[in-house]
Amino acid sequence: AGPMPSVPVVPQQARTPAEDALHPLPVTPGRCTAIRPTADPGHSRIASMKIVLIGHGMVGHKFLESLAETGITGVEVTVLCEEPRPAYDRVHLSEFFSGKSAAELSLVEPGFFERTGFSLRLATRAASIDRRTNTVTTQDGEVVPYDKLVLATGSNPFVPQVPGRDRPHCFVYRTIEDLEAMQAAGAKARSGVVIGGGLLGLECAKALRDMGLETHVVEFAPRLMAVQVDEGGGRVLQAQIERLGVQVHTGRNTQQITDGARARHRMVFADGSHLEADMVVFSAGIRPRDELARQCLLAVGPRGGIAIDSACRTSDQDVYAIGECASWNEQTFGL
Repeated sequence: AGPMPSVPVVPQQARTPAEDALHPLPVTPGRCTAIRPTADPGHSRIASMKIVLIGHGMVGHKFLESLAETGITGVEVTVLCEEPRPAYDRVHLSEFFSGKSAAELSLVEPGFFERTGFSLRLATRAASIDRRTNTVTTQDGEVVPYDKLVLATGSNPFVPQVPGRDRPHCFVYRTIEDLEAMQAAGAKARSGVVIGGGLLGLECAKALRDMGLETHVVEFAPRLMAVQVDEGGGRVLQAQIERLGVQVHTGRNTQQITDGARARHRMVFADGSHLEADMVVFSAGIRPRDELARQCLLAVGPRGGIAIDSACRTSDQDVYAIGECASWNEQTFGL
């Protein structure tokens, strides 16, 4: 699979919250005007503003880079990251299996946090938001105040409600920790199957091939990457994938995962056929992580995701949402 296209988070004409932090504009549609320090009355100096970013993935770190590029001063930026490492390139996760280290996948320039003064707190999950007091409470009970809050919580892998989905050696493909678990299981496996034939699923299939496994892709739709390509494109894509040594099974509806006769798992399909493999990896789409928004009663989209306007502002003027967790015009974006 090729590189993942960039994920749109705001319309092209809209500036980012970081850009408006330094250069305020009049309030007009498609403009973000709220994230910026304000001058003290009667003084030329800028009052300190507390900005809290929840989530330090690819989009979250891009926000921090944009904020730093403005040269903004007079702000305290705190980043709450639930993962044990800073932002890394999820698009090229499969390269982890071909020898690229977690450090090489990092998106954070050495010295970035020291240079900017931004505070990064790893392994720190935001548990709740209190919009009345403008505070975030972490899983350890720490209360973090904010003037402006940016939600970049991303998405969770979607795992179909298939009986057997929680068996040992069934994985999702999302974090480096997921990859490390897959790598350990792959060392004792001969075959693996990816449930999901989208772009990330094909990246995952490449990862299994890089581990030397007999690799299968199972897709419910009649072609791979059904959202992105038409029927003719699907045929071309499948031929290319099969040339890489990956066996493709389209139009298959997985009903259950049970014990296999020749491998650890047997996937049973609705048409009565089955496929056996030692590892199963779910890559069947994503769901926006909007649980914090729901907890603090922010508006959410009809299909999930934190509802935003064209300036990434939520239903609370002090709270923004960016990336895969956001719902713009009742649409979510991600792969």
